[in-house]
Amino acid sequence: MTASTTRRSTAAKSAKSRIAMVGAIAVAGALLLSGCGDQTKDKSAPADSTKNAPLADKLPKEIRDKGVIKVGSDIAYAPVEFKDKSGNTAGIDPDLAAAMGKQLGVKFEFQNGTFDTLITGLRSKRYDIAMSAMTDTKDRQDGVDSDTGKKVGEGVDFVDYFDAGVSIYTPKGKTQGIKSWDDLCGKKIVVQRGTVSHDLAKAQAKKCPAGKKLAIESFDDDQQAQTRLRSGGADAGSSDFPVAAYAVKTAGGGKDFELVGEQVEAAPYGIAVAKGNTQLRDALKAALDAVIKNGEYEKIIAKWGVEAGSVKEATVNGGK
Repeated sequence: MTASTTRRSTAAKSAKSRIAMVGAIAVAGALLLSGCGDQTKDKSAPADSTKNAPLADKLPKEIRDKGVIKVGSDIAYAPVEFKDKSGNTAGIDPDLAAAMGKQLGVKFEFQNGTFDTLITGLRSKRYDIAMSAMTDTKDRQDGVDSDTGKKVGEGVDFVDYFDAGVSIYTPKGKTQGIKSWDDLCGKKIVVQRGTVSHDLAKAQAKKCPAGKKLAIESFDDDQQAQTRLRSGGADAGSSDFPVAAYAVKTAGGGKDFELVGEQVEAAPYGIAVAKGNTQLRDALKAALDAVIKNGEYEKIIAKWGVEAGSVKEATVNGGK
């Protein structure tokens, strides 16, 4: 789930490991993953009217008058965002957005798009924001392509709301001794295109010795990568830790995959806002801080079993 993203970071940095806490992901219920249409049916009820919302006056007038914030999101990245068995948008991001909507007096309308096109959608004003487990990185802030180092746009600002690392997972019982990225040399990995997992895989491939090439197959969304791994088409997959842990817990009733090794590249998820749209950015930060302060944030994070990634306050452009 960019110009290049762990989901979502764009440049492979030196790995900063932390122990993967599978027990932190105790997701309630057996929620089904399914395909996505062009636009989702938002499960949240309409937000309060702006006159009853404490932070409505912080929004740009244009958005306040419409009563809607258009959200670009790759809605195939459970448990962060996905479609439930009723076809509604579910997950950490939609729940947080609904809570923020109460503060701002608007509805967050999630629209599905492939992950690597979301920032482009912001530039073209198709979306007001992108909220899609997107890692806040300096390259994204500056509009730099992580592969070429060239400027490709004016960049975006982020309102950071969660911390996550990247994990590797394999078919259950078939780890082949894989415990780290170095162990992937001579093997094949599946990833979502444009994610930090994709970036890390490309960086690792350059380090593998002659005769032990790392083969990489990338897909539009993470579910396609999981399907390929499940069918025996690869040796390992990689996703953000919450997503990998959720897949391990739910895919095939917990019988398809297992996590291996430690998390790397711990970094913040951010809500992306076009550069120059500072009023909207600051309104989102105020709403998120209010949700943290009133306890709704903690309840949402606990609901999805991802307390290990919670933050104490919203931060603007905290990625490095």
